[in-house]
Amino acid sequence: MKTVDVIIPTYKPDLKLIQLINSLLEQTVKVNKIILVNTEEKYFQRLVYGKDFLNKHSNIVIYHHSRKEFDHGNSRNLGVKHSTAEYFLMMTQDAVPTDLTLVEKLLKAFDQEQIAVAYARQLPNNSAGEIETFTRQFNYPDQSRVKSENDLEKLGIKTYFCSNVCAMYQRDVFEKLGGFIRKTIFNEDMIFAAKAISNHYKIAYVAKATVIHSHSYGYREQLRRNFDLGVSQADHPEVFANVKSESEGKKMVVACAKYLMKKKKPWLVFDLFFASAFKYLGYQMGRNYKRLPEKICYKVTMNREYWRK
Repeated sequence: MKTVDVIIPTYKPDLKLIQLINSLLEQTVKVNKIILVNTEEKYFQRLVYGKDFLNKHSNIVIYHHSRKEFDHGNSRNLGVKHSTAEYFLMMTQDAVPTDLTLVEKLLKAFDQEQIAVAYARQLPNNSAGEIETFTRQFNYPDQSRVKSENDLEKLGIKTYFCSNVCAMYQRDVFEKLGGFIRKTIFNEDMIFAAKAISNHYKIAYVAKATVIHSHSYGYREQLRRNFDLGVSQADHPEVFANVKSESEGKKMVVACAKYLMKKKKPWLVFDLFFASAFKYLGYQMGRNYKRLPEKICYKVTMNREYWRK
């Protein structure tokens, strides 16, 4: 029997985390441990105050650290260090499985040879707008796919696309490849996927394994998120220098505009273009952050602790 641990970084968690954990505890494939790597203990205590949360479930363990210690890559490595399972499932606190077969379906992907990581499909929540709904459909289609180095010419940067919102890793391969990068502002999942691809492993997208996960970002948040995305790509030219992201973004904008027109909501096209302009501005600022004053980077980023370090 294959063993699976679940690792969830948390920060200011809300009741959605409880919903996620309850779903994980009822999966058709029993999880060995649920490991929470929490940033700032006081916020976690607010959630569990008055609840017999940890005592009720002996297979839930939690490790606290400060915001100064948090890093997208190394905080997840900390969780892996406390895991003993053959496979581990990375999730975020705001993703909720749509059914009880999520772990089973992701685990099944590893029956194929050379799979390093398998990631799930993300579906929009009920409050998601038309643009966010289309974005989820564009990035997470209903057809599964296994990606390898042979797809680089056709898929470009999409070959490396993988999301730790919900992604399962084979432990021995993960350790062989050195785990997640120790320090990164963003994109630890894609950086690992690129390393796996370059070492002749494959990435499995499992469309039947689904979680509810979407965001409603404003223009400023779009700029900040894409600034961090650009910084991560600038910091890792060995991964991103030879694959273009801009063409994929343009393709999505054009496809989304057509989708909105088909839905007979042309006024949303203006919102799409404004949001896309902020995304592109943030991305270009991030790609060129070394030319910017540090105080500008500090104001624009979503992850200020990264710059303090």
